[in-house]
Amino acid sequence: MKRFFFFLSGFLLCFPLWADEGMWMPNRLTSQDWNKMQSMGLMLLPGQLYDEANPSLYKAVVHFNGGCTGITVSDKGLIFTNHHCGFGAIQSQSDVDHDYLKNGFVARTQEDEIPIPGMYVLYLQNIVDVTRSVLDSLPAGLKEQDRETLIRQRTAAIRNQYRDSLGTDYSITVNAYFAGNEYYANIYKRYSDIRMVFAPPSSVGKFGGETDNWMWPRHTGDFSVFRVYANAGNEPAEYAETNVPYRPEYYAPVSLDGYKEGSFAMVMGFPGSTDRYLSSWGIEKRMKSSNEPRIEVRGVKQDIWQKAMLQSDAVRIKYASKHAGSANYWKNSIGMNRGLARMHVIERKQALENQFAAWVAQDADRQAKYGPVLNLLQGGYTHSMADARTSAYVQESYYNGAEIFQLVRMAQYIHSQKGKVDPDQLFDNIIVPFYKNYEPALDETVFAAMVKMMREHIPATQLPAIFNAIDKKYKGDYARYASDVYKKTNLTSLNLIKAALTNEKQFKKIEKDPAYQLAQSIDELLESLSAAVSDDSYKVSEGKRLFMEGLREMNSGVNYPSDANSTMRLTYGQVDGYRPYDAAWYDYYTTTKGIFEKYDINNPEFNVQPEILDLLRKKDFGRYGNKNGDMNLCFIANLDITGGNSGSPVFDDCGRLTGLAFDGNWEAMSGDIAFETDIQRCIAVDIRYVLYMIDKWGNCGRLLDELTIE
Repeated sequence: MKRFFFFLSGFLLCFPLWADEGMWMPNRLTSQDWNKMQSMGLMLLPGQLYDEANPSLYKAVVHFNGGCTGITVSDKGLIFTNHHCGFGAIQSQSDVDHDYLKNGFVARTQEDEIPIPGMYVLYLQNIVDVTRSVLDSLPAGLKEQDRETLIRQRTAAIRNQYRDSLGTDYSITVNAYFAGNEYYANIYKRYSDIRMVFAPPSSVGKFGGETDNWMWPRHTGDFSVFRVYANAGNEPAEYAETNVPYRPEYYAPVSLDGYKEGSFAMVMGFPGSTDRYLSSWGIEKRMKSSNEPRIEVRGVKQDIWQKAMLQSDAVRIKYASKHAGSANYWKNSIGMNRGLARMHVIERKQALENQFAAWVAQDADRQAKYGPVLNLLQGGYTHSMADARTSAYVQESYYNGAEIFQLVRMAQYIHSQKGKVDPDQLFDNIIVPFYKNYEPALDETVFAAMVKMMREHIPATQLPAIFNAIDKKYKGDYARYASDVYKKTNLTSLNLIKAALTNEKQFKKIEKDPAYQLAQSIDELLESLSAAVSDDSYKVSEGKRLFMEGLREMNSGVNYPSDANSTMRLTYGQVDGYRPYDAAWYDYYTTTKGIFEKYDINNPEFNVQPEILDLLRKKDFGRYGNKNGDMNLCFIANLDITGGNSGSPVFDDCGRLTGLAFDGNWEAMSGDIAFETDIQRCIAVDIRYVLYMIDKWGNCGRLLDELTIE
């Protein structure tokens, strides 16, 4: 079960690297790593997992649409990912007459597969160490701000060199690792003709809704199926009817063998962001100045949305994806704050900082280089904490709150492009799609709540004058203020917006719009708050970089993993249950029995269509069933994942697909900052449940015929 490769002395036991922790770069795995994985049961050789010159497992894994992961499972470009990763695409193709969210979607033939505008996948080609090109010969004594500017220039030059040599079919990122102590270029091939193939009903794909989100046990069939298309030469191409299914370099076989407690498990994917080396002051700021505002503001907004969604199918379809996206990290923030407090993480970090200070004090050269580090971190985080908290409340209420503010920013952008881009084209591409999923009457209610939220959390000394004017006229009645704004605004009329964007005189009406004027005042406030914290952010950046460098120097025998940064990582461990609290034990898999236990016809989160319940009652599970005559739905393993890993393949010891990662567990929501060995779990949908739904519910044998099932 343990995945830590070094014996730790008592001195190291307080360090933020625990036994099962590690999001490892696949190109940096050491012989010790391979020995450990193989001792746990892995049958693959290094070249079978990662070989840039030949077909290997990593080439089947895709960065899915910028925020998720997917896995290629056929020689015709078939992609499995999560239902929630495909949710926006499913929603975009749904309406009241074709409610694919509620009823699911099955492409009976290849011709029925639906193109999804704007969707793309990235296939990683190779990873190149460019550290020396980025960091060598940096002038001595640079201020951190100037240092970062120079590094941005150098990384941009590296990206441009690769683009010039490889062409526009490639996407290149140059990413910082180890807090900016190392840099790697990640080179991807980008495919943008992606078509929706299969989606289960939301009663399966989102079974449990927000109640079960981040929870175990789970019974969610969180999967959807897409296909990558290419031109006749198998190269990336924009959508065209003549395009054909993509022929991948490698695709993953699918296993029906299942797993047992202790089975080897491995995930490859694109985890978004972790901050495992965050200081004690940084954790306090994260909890108070980021998580707390997000929890409060999103909670209010989501309650308003949810009430409206329950009253109208049309509103439900329009706001389903928005609500899911908002609620995901709202609940994560709640769990993170609870977990950090329960695990006494701040105290553990303080112990580490004391050890670091003692190590620095032992040597004059260390004092010269690392002596200022802790002061940089403490000052950088604490000096501007109050301004950061205010900014978070405003940003959550403004950027993520009332949608009319998005319309203001869209109008500003389109107007700024006058003479550069056809405004009619921008209007059709930006404003019209937004309106497809917009309900002004609902937004008016949200607007009132968000203005009230900002008024309550902006200190009097920083409050824009417009709020005082609102107070004077409306005397705290924000619903009345919102009603007046939405009566007078031009922003809730497509015709008026279009006229304003094509006529300078008409645009002046937009500039006098009450929503526009409020937005301008908020923009000015956020700009001043940003300026107030910018100097501190550079102190933090310098402190984190030097702390990471010193930590690796202090413990040169420890193979520290770099924080996640949306690049490919590998994590491995074992299928295993856990003890969430005293006297309780969670098993490592769930079955269909749990659906019937949770089923509630009066609760949309736990309601399931009768035909699906009838299918499960028949217990005609065939090759997808377990030895007890039931069928496994989900399982857990002690794998180190985070946001961005959604849709990641879970592989067995032979590199065969056994499931799709879709969540972490509630007790370990602090895992992005502090990994907890005993309780951190990756939740995955069992691939046999996926195949069962495709086969028995979808009656779509043509997809199964494409797979290599073992």
